[in-house]
Amino acid sequence: MEIYKDLSSPKTQQFEKLLNSQLSKNKIEEGKIIEGKITKITSKYIFLFIPGLKSEPVIDVNEMKMIGMEDQVKEGSKISVLLEKIEDKNGDVVVSALKAQKIKGWNELVKSYENKELINGKIIQKTKGGVIVEHVETGSLMFCPGSQISDKPIKNIDHLIGVEQKFALIKLDMIRGNSVVSRRQVVSTNKKEDKAKIIEKFKVGDVIKDAVVKGYSSFGCFFEVTTPEGTIDTLCHLQEISYSRVNHPDEIFNIGEKHDLKVISIDMEKLQVGCSLKQLSPDPFEHISNYQIGNEYEVKVVKITDYGCFCELEAGLSTLLHSSEISWTKKNISPKKMFQVGDIIKCQITEIDKDKRRVAISHRLTKENPYSKLESDYPVGSDIEGIVNNSNEYAIYLKLADFDIDGFLHSNDLSYSGKPEEELLKYKKGDKLKVRILEIKKTDQKVRVGLKQLQKDPFDIFKDKKVNDTITVKVVSTDNKGLMVKPEDADIEFLIKKSQMAMSASDARPSRFVGGERIDAAIADINFEKRKVTLSIKLLEELMNAKAIKEHSSPLSGKNLPFSSLSEQLDDKKKNKDKE
Repeated sequence: MEIYKDLSSPKTQQFEKLLNSQLSKNKIEEGKIIEGKITKITSKYIFLFIPGLKSEPVIDVNEMKMIGMEDQVKEGSKISVLLEKIEDKNGDVVVSALKAQKIKGWNELVKSYENKELINGKIIQKTKGGVIVEHVETGSLMFCPGSQISDKPIKNIDHLIGVEQKFALIKLDMIRGNSVVSRRQVVSTNKKEDKAKIIEKFKVGDVIKDAVVKGYSSFGCFFEVTTPEGTIDTLCHLQEISYSRVNHPDEIFNIGEKHDLKVISIDMEKLQVGCSLKQLSPDPFEHISNYQIGNEYEVKVVKITDYGCFCELEAGLSTLLHSSEISWTKKNISPKKMFQVGDIIKCQITEIDKDKRRVAISHRLTKENPYSKLESDYPVGSDIEGIVNNSNEYAIYLKLADFDIDGFLHSNDLSYSGKPEEELLKYKKGDKLKVRILEIKKTDQKVRVGLKQLQKDPFDIFKDKKVNDTITVKVVSTDNKGLMVKPEDADIEFLIKKSQMAMSASDARPSRFVGGERIDAAIADINFEKRKVTLSIKLLEELMNAKAIKEHSSPLSGKNLPFSSLSEQLDDKKKNKDKE
């Protein structure tokens, strides 16, 4: 085989010119849709002639069957194909009629989507989560979710399969080549137009005759209204069914019943009509003038909630008995444990608000306030018996005598001498105690009691004392901090700090005491409100020294007082006197 390398010859240049003109004429490019002429058909393949290609491309017969074009396959006819490769690794031309059809169909869908146009399609098969829809014009396949088939649930869609109908394109995925359509949007749009025409005929205040109960839910009842223009559904909210409290519409209505309704609202944007049944009858709140604040009336419990009871003064005239108004003494009471639906109870009207159409009542006001009776029978300062019924880390609660009242006994009021946390452990549920009433707060419904107030107050030994007075105490124990001492006639302990044990630092040693000694100390500070006393041996030494120096003598009281510096001070004063 001879290879021509001389490109300057006239014949070579002429061939190159002819070749270039032919290629530019046909504009053969990969990725383009081009038309090919069928030249030969076999049992498996279809041969095409496309000008500008070096060889005839081949299409599988099954591919034409997949796109439903097997009937159009005839020698001499033309079909559109996608030129995928001008030459593959084997030197063959690769084309696809299926991909050409998809691209053409996709372009049509994009155009309809951008123009917001409806497309023609037909459901060809069911699939998981919905159905497959075929585009009539291009044969492109699209997905319609089950929720987009109709505006109401459909159990069987067999009657829709194969029927040409309108669909709305709601989503196109350019990357994956997927498209999603909706039949529901088309159906709803048509219904909205019809519904709007019907609703335009109504106005607020109209009375609808013979509306049929169609269904109900926890928030209201649905009625079907038939007019010459068509049929629509309307809602009567739970609060508009009756002036009396209604727990659920099924207490009032049965499916299929007919009732007259009054139009109370019209929303053309949402295409909704609101109706009322109760507004066709007189308003029982107009009778509120028959009731007075402060008077007692019998009411009927019609509904019980966690926060109170709804009651009726008369049919349709409802009021709320809040849980806080049920009992004087029980806190956070559960209304369900106190009353049942249908109970007739006495209540006092505490508020009438005509603007808000609200009436407030109280059950506890019909009974004597136990806190007022307690204050009358046992004023502050009185002693009363109680039984321990509860406790926590800082207090005890006692049921006081025959009253349904709990008294609050703080741990600090258990004993004058013991530690509060230790005193609490001495008492258990069921113990009987005699306590003193310290405070009664009727508005806050609280009573404070004390146990130690029944005992002699050891702090009384200081009621006739003042700062600088002397007191004799007994050493209880010693440690590095100082001396723990206790007055002889009182069960109360005080700490004499190490710094207050002596004037001389060498004498301020807790180890000098073994316990049990009787010593004198001076009162350095006293606070009757806070029940605090500061004792000091050092202060007593200073006072006695000053007295001894002044009187030139040393009459001392008490024992174990380390007055080691007293003699030195007396000698110094005597020398100074002799010099004079």
